[in-house]
Amino acid sequence: MKRLIIFATLVMALMGGMTAQVAPSKAQPKHEFRGAWMHIIGQKQYAQMNPEQTRQYLIEQLDLLQQANCNAVIWQIRPQADAAYVSNLEPWSRWLTGEPGKAPDPVWDPLQFMIDQTHKRGMELHAWINPYRVTSSEDDKPAPGHIYYEHPEWFLKYADGKLYFDPGLPESRDFINLVVKDILERYDIDALHMDDYFYPYPVTGVDFPDTTSYNQYGIGWDKNDWRRHNVDLLIEQLHGTIQQVKPWVRFGISPFGIWRNKANDPDGSDTDGLQCYDALYADCPKWTAMGWVDYMVPQLYWELEHKRASDLVLMHWWNDHANGRHMYYGQAVHNVMSHQDIADDGGDPANPTQLDHKLRLQRSMAHVHGVTWWPGYTITSNFNGVLDSLANNQMSHPALIPAYTWLDSKEPHHVHDLKIKKVAGKKCLTWRAHDTDDPMQQAVRYVIYRYPKGQKGHLDDAVHILAITGETSFVLPDGGKGNWHYAVTALDRCWNESDPAWK
Repeated sequence: MKRLIIFATLVMALMGGMTAQVAPSKAQPKHEFRGAWMHIIGQKQYAQMNPEQTRQYLIEQLDLLQQANCNAVIWQIRPQADAAYVSNLEPWSRWLTGEPGKAPDPVWDPLQFMIDQTHKRGMELHAWINPYRVTSSEDDKPAPGHIYYEHPEWFLKYADGKLYFDPGLPESRDFINLVVKDILERYDIDALHMDDYFYPYPVTGVDFPDTTSYNQYGIGWDKNDWRRHNVDLLIEQLHGTIQQVKPWVRFGISPFGIWRNKANDPDGSDTDGLQCYDALYADCPKWTAMGWVDYMVPQLYWELEHKRASDLVLMHWWNDHANGRHMYYGQAVHNVMSHQDIADDGGDPANPTQLDHKLRLQRSMAHVHGVTWWPGYTITSNFNGVLDSLANNQMSHPALIPAYTWLDSKEPHHVHDLKIKKVAGKKCLTWRAHDTDDPMQQAVRYVIYRYPKGQKGHLDDAVHILAITGETSFVLPDGGKGNWHYAVTALDRCWNESDPAWK
C-alpha cells in the first residue's frame, strides 16, 4: 500500500490562480476525522518483540497519537489473507510473529487489545484488511493450513510473483465475506477498512491471468468492465454483510489518489498518472454514490505543486466527488513535511512545510471531513517535527468525528449523576449513562468541556473541549484547581452528541 507512482510523461502545469489562495476556514474545527494508518506488513519490530513488549509499544504509539489529537486508528489486521488476531479461518500473520502461521507465545489477541486501548482513549478502531493479496513476494508461501491448499483453484499468481485470490470467482468473494462476517461478529470494531490493492498494480505488458474465470463468468462483457464489476460485487456484498450484522459499523476505502485523468474521461482530474479505474479496476466514486461505502480516503501523497499529480488539483477533484458520504484526505507525512509551502498566505511561520497549507485548504472545502496520516509511525516518531506542530498548532484541541447521519441521526440520552469527587485520591468528574437496549443509542464515548466559572458557553468551539474518553470518569487536570465550570455530553456509535449535563 501507499506507493508513490512515477509517471511516464509531463503534460500539465498547475491550475492557474489556485496556488496562492486558501479560503478562510476554522482553524480548529470541532468536528474532524483525524486518523492514522498503522500497518504491520513490512514492519520488523513486531516479530522482534514478545507479547508484553508489543503491548507496551502499542500503548506508547497510541499515547503519542492521542497527543497529536488523532481520534481514529486504522490498524492492519489482514495484510495478506492472514490474521493479526485470533482466527479459525486464516493463519497467524508472519508480520506479527516472524513465521507464517505461528501464534504469539503466549497467545494474545492484538485486535482486541487495540480495540480496548483506543476505546479507552475515546478513539475509534478501524480494522484494515487487504481483500485479495495472499503473498508479498516470489519467495513467500501461504502458511500451513491456509485455504489456498484446500482450494488452489481460487488463486492466481501474477507476474509480480505474488499470489492473489481470483476476484472473478464467487468463491473468492464468499470467503472474503466470511472472514469479514467473523470479524464483525466477534469484535467491537468501529469500521472495516480496505486500501488501494484490488486487482494488483499492473506489471508493464503483462495481463492478469484470469482467462479461465473470464471464460466462465465474463462472456459477453468487455474484460475491463467485467473486472470492475467483480470488485463492485465484493464491495456491495461486504456492505450488505455489515448492514446485516452490525449496521453501525462503517465501511471505508482508501483508493489510489487518481480515479481517471481528464484526457481519458471528461469527469476525470487534470492529472497524468496511473488511474485506479483502469489499472486496479476500482470505480471508487461509484461505491459512495451507490451508498455501499461510508467514507473515502483517497491517497493524496503528492506535493501541492506536483506537475503530473498536483495535490492541489486532486483535493478539489475529490471534494467535488464525495457523493454525500464522508471524505478524508490521506496524506503522506514524509511528503508533507519534506516540501516547502508554495505560497505566502498567512500560514504557520514556525512550520514552513506544506502541513499548515494542506490542512487549512481541506478545512475550507465543503465536502471534506478530515485527514488520515500515512503512516502513523511517522507521527509518533515526530518526523521533521510533525507531532509537535500538530499538537501545538493545527490539531491542538480534540475533535469529534463528524456524525454518520445516514446510518443514525438520533442523539443519545444525556448523562446523569454528574459529580466532582475524589477517586483513588484524585479529583475526578464522574457520571452515569442511561441504559438502552438499542445499540445505536448506546453512549460509547463522552466529551468533557471546561469553561470559566459562571460562563455556561455554547459547545461549538473546540477550544473548550478538555478531552474525549471512553470512560465514565475523568481525572481533572491540576487536581481540578481553578474556578471552572464543566459540561459532559454523550456520543453514540455514529457520533451523534447528546445535550450537556453541567457541573
